[in-house]
Amino acid sequence: MNLVERDQRVIWHPFTSQKNSPPPIPIVEGKGSYLTDDSGRSYLDAISSWWVTLHGHSHPYIATKLYEQAQKLEQVIFAGFTHEPAVRLAERLLSILPDSFSRIFYSDNGSTSTEVAIKMALQFWWNKEEGKTRNRILAFKNSYHGDTFGAMSVSDRSVFTLAFHDKLFEVDFIDPPSDSLPNPDLDWSLIACVIYEPLVQGAGGMKMYSAEALNLFLRKCKENKVITIADEVMTGFGRTGRLFASDYCQEKPSIICLSKGLTGGTMALGVTACIDEVYQAFVSDDKLKTFFHGHSFTANPLACTTALASLDLLMENSCLQQIQLIAEQNRAFITKLQHSRYSGKLKNIRMLGTIVAFEIENGEDAYLNNIGAEFTREALQRGVFIRPLGNTVYIMPPYCVNKTELQVIYLTIEEILSTL
Repeated sequence: MNLVERDQRVIWHPFTSQKNSPPPIPIVEGKGSYLTDDSGRSYLDAISSWWVTLHGHSHPYIATKLYEQAQKLEQVIFAGFTHEPAVRLAERLLSILPDSFSRIFYSDNGSTSTEVAIKMALQFWWNKEEGKTRNRILAFKNSYHGDTFGAMSVSDRSVFTLAFHDKLFEVDFIDPPSDSLPNPDLDWSLIACVIYEPLVQGAGGMKMYSAEALNLFLRKCKENKVITIADEVMTGFGRTGRLFASDYCQEKPSIICLSKGLTGGTMALGVTACIDEVYQAFVSDDKLKTFFHGHSFTANPLACTTALASLDLLMENSCLQQIQLIAEQNRAFITKLQHSRYSGKLKNIRMLGTIVAFEIENGEDAYLNNIGAEFTREALQRGVFIRPLGNTVYIMPPYCVNKTELQVIYLTIEEILSTL
């Protein structure tokens, strides 16, 4: 049997219908912007392999640092122990995160980083003996924060959560901030926290909203002492054109969640950073006020090392300039789309930093819209990997992508649109 046949006997793939789906593509190598299958065919990775690969596949600098660390310390329990990669990564993250963050809590991935944040915020009020009144959670409509139960609960109800709706805890969903909509009429005294994806709602369809509207909303939260949780799992580390989407706002969150690009896409790692006010609520002689949360691989030395290596690359002027170059090319591309002969097939053409997105006019705007699978198939035939969210087509390439490769991505999109 070949690799695909062996796979289909034993593997259950994520976000994939288990009937009538095309067979998986067997990838044997990744270099830079490209993935190569077992027949030698290469695919230009236009979505950074689910938004994680910042600097390109198999980056030699990250690989070298990982190898060096693996020879010294691969894992140690993080309760009662510490190690250099974890401490140094925390120090570096706190130096580049938006103002006021003071502590780093490690976990495994984006979903767990939001779980940690929700528990932190709720227990903050419980520790202050206000948990019986400050117990409501706000979240935005169209949001998505992960697949674990807490993360699903604070995500808008959708096909992702449909089978579990009666098991999810209650959350108050409000419209994302808008310049035309006032802050909602809420009883702020009951609200413990709000969780939000700043500026770009990722899995919900790359929906974007303004920094000005978000800033006004965060100011209202701050006035009412509501803990604000920025889910920057996708938007962090330059994706929106700045290091963090929260950098676009004057008002900063109380807690921030990070993962995906944190390690440059090399290993799984989650971070939840909080301001000192949140942390101090857990500093007590009362051991019942301890934050009872942790994972076997919390602050794994190998993962922390890859994150440090990724930060080395990210903070180089060449990388920061490359992010701006991608943004400039994207801006020119959406202008071209807006004035193209097939613009009537599209709606809400938009971009922010390295992200471009638009909807194809093809029935309902939904994740299960079949046009997405058709678009992926056509793109793969042209040697480009694009995986739409239903009828929402988007690109989010690794930062190593060059102008020629970007033009290939853009041309592929135009060619497919011309055939629809």
